[in-house]
Amino acid sequence: MVSCTFDEVIDPNGPSVDGVLKGASKGQLNELVVGIESTSRNGMATEVMANGTMARELYLFNAEPRYTGDMLGKGGLTLDNNSFYSTGSWNGNYRCIKNVSLLLEAVMNTDAVTETEMNGYLGFAKTMMAEELIQVLKSYGKARLDVSDPDNMGPIVEFDEGLARVRTLLDEGEQHLSNAGNNFVFELSTGFEGFDTPSTFSEFNRALAGVAAVYAGEGDAALTALTNSYFDLAGDLEIGPKHIFGLGGGDQSNPVFRVPSTVDKPNNGDQIIVHNSWIADAENGDTRVAEKTALRPNPTTQDDLSGTHEALLYESDTSPIDFLRNEELILVYAEANILANNLQDAEDALNVIRNSASLPDYTGAQTVAALTAELLKQRRYSLWAENHRLFDLRRYGLSNTLPIDRAGDQVFNVMPIPLPENN
Repeated sequence: MVSCTFDEVIDPNGPSVDGVLKGASKGQLNELVVGIESTSRNGMATEVMANGTMARELYLFNAEPRYTGDMLGKGGLTLDNNSFYSTGSWNGNYRCIKNVSLLLEAVMNTDAVTETEMNGYLGFAKTMMAEELIQVLKSYGKARLDVSDPDNMGPIVEFDEGLARVRTLLDEGEQHLSNAGNNFVFELSTGFEGFDTPSTFSEFNRALAGVAAVYAGEGDAALTALTNSYFDLAGDLEIGPKHIFGLGGGDQSNPVFRVPSTVDKPNNGDQIIVHNSWIADAENGDTRVAEKTALRPNPTTQDDLSGTHEALLYESDTSPIDFLRNEELILVYAEANILANNLQDAEDALNVIRNSASLPDYTGAQTVAALTAELLKQRRYSLWAENHRLFDLRRYGLSNTLPIDRAGDQVFNVMPIPLPENN
């Protein structure tokens, strides 16, 4: 009997990881870029809702009792390390990080691109990995840095080591981008309009480097990074790369959008309710209150919690969400100047933010303590429900200042590492 033999082939309709990691085509590399940008949106809902609830920015009133129970420590409850809120953003971030890891390895093992083109891929990938790791560190206080080998992943490291790796990735990414020519060989979505060439994407890289530097407490380093970013003290506050959303097959809608309540439907069963303290603590005339929230037709109550306002952050379920806009960079600049003891520059930057919200200039003391308090207040209102408040309070040792809304509630300021990651 004689039989034929066949060479092993890769199924084009279900390509294996090995098929991408060895000898990838330019088309396959570009598909990984698309996947990275797409999966960078994963986990955002949990980051905003869960972390925002723990930070007493908001409540999510819906059919899920753990939002008003576990996350607020109701009656002695603790955070569950194997629940949707502890695994959701971790899995979302690491799906993107894994895609980045695949691209980093694939581009080094192919002859399909020139050295200049390779630098473009590497600069994009390392910048995006750093951005995702920043989100992990903000939520969990720790991160796993190496996920390239699923059978032998690197250890979960503490915040400082994780942040040091973020900064190294950003510096390496900037160097790659400087050697990537005038244009990427791949296309980015419209969310990166204005930041879709190596030189303009490098401005995003340096913006992230400024953020990472202030998180490390290094004001001068942050100021240096910001000079090469799109930071503009007199510029449009909305400028910056954005996550975009759609309703087509395989796409995602904006996970933070909610249909506004009306007189006819005042008790929508799934609403982001503003914490009453955010309304009460706002300065008179602060336009951010009316821009970001709306007074409900009737106050609402659930699980002995109540609120008079609901979120109005986004106009529709396809509205974009910022990666990092100029408004935040101005606040980063203010913080960097406080750290560097350039207090007048810090005050000037804070006044830009105050004035943009129709508030008069700051009149408090020009001291590190007073300006830091003002900085945190302006971050609280400019960056409301964008996954900043919980981390801001934790890094400044102020988590114990959060209000307790029910007797027996507790304050949690960091999400637990998911149970499967501890095995």
